[in-house]
Amino acid sequence: MAPAAGEVRVGISGWTYAPWRGVFFPEGLPRRRELPYAADRLRTIEINGTFYSLQRPHSFERWAAETPNDFVFSVKAPRYITHILRLRDVDAPLANFLASGLLRLGGKLGPILWQFPPNFSFDQARMEAFIRLLPGDTIAASAFARRHDSRMEGRAYLESDARRPLRHAIEIRHQSFVCPEFIEMLRRYSVALVCADAVAWPRLMDVTSDFVYCRLHGSQELYTSGYDDTALDAWAARVFAWAKGGEPADAERVLPASDDRSSRDVFIYFDNDAKVRAPFDALGLRARVEALLRQR
Repeated sequence: MAPAAGEVRVGISGWTYAPWRGVFFPEGLPRRRELPYAADRLRTIEINGTFYSLQRPHSFERWAAETPNDFVFSVKAPRYITHILRLRDVDAPLANFLASGLLRLGGKLGPILWQFPPNFSFDQARMEAFIRLLPGDTIAASAFARRHDSRMEGRAYLESDARRPLRHAIEIRHQSFVCPEFIEMLRRYSVALVCADAVAWPRLMDVTSDFVYCRLHGSQELYTSGYDDTALDAWAARVFAWAKGGEPADAERVLPASDDRSSRDVFIYFDNDAKVRAPFDALGLRARVEALLRQR
């Protein structure tokens, strides 16, 4: 008997975009109502501001309060760790990030996204040392956060209300990662490989964890091109296969399919925001996936 489907969440990458006002967001909607409006229509959103700077606990607390009970955020990790330090000497910066208020999200804290730049190539020792630092649950994250440096004095939040798994996903943009050693490492530590649909970056669908994480950037024009009915149908079929414990028939992989046929949670985010395609494509994909799950 086929396993029950995992939980599927389709959403958008960020929500604060001026061109969306009067198109996706109703004309005259106050900006403070934009997150609640989007969250009422989609089940997940990537927090992007965390990529550019450390946020504060009250922001995470507010975002949690403004979204439905069953909503989940993914959190984009700081570029300071991935792009500037490039994984060197990251103990204190990682503690600072974990102390910045993520745990204020409580049960709405979903995966942490680690996005690497296109000029960051695969260094097995450096990558594995970093992955081994990543906390696997919120209690471990709370303990690691206590190692923060003086920059966080007076602005740290260190408590977890319960022990919950903490998931991590890695998005690569350099061809050197397309190798068995990288995929095997991710499987060893149960870290998800982001399936990134983009113009010039590798698009891989190797399943390396108990969840799948996709970012759809626009496969014809980065951050701009939308997804037509044919493309959305294809992505819906892939999402359905992953959620049911299978793999897509057209999966692009480095290694053979995983032996694990357990159901998987799937997170998929549209990042083609430049022409206000992301929220509408997300709604279209969500409707397709829900229809498939109802039928089968």
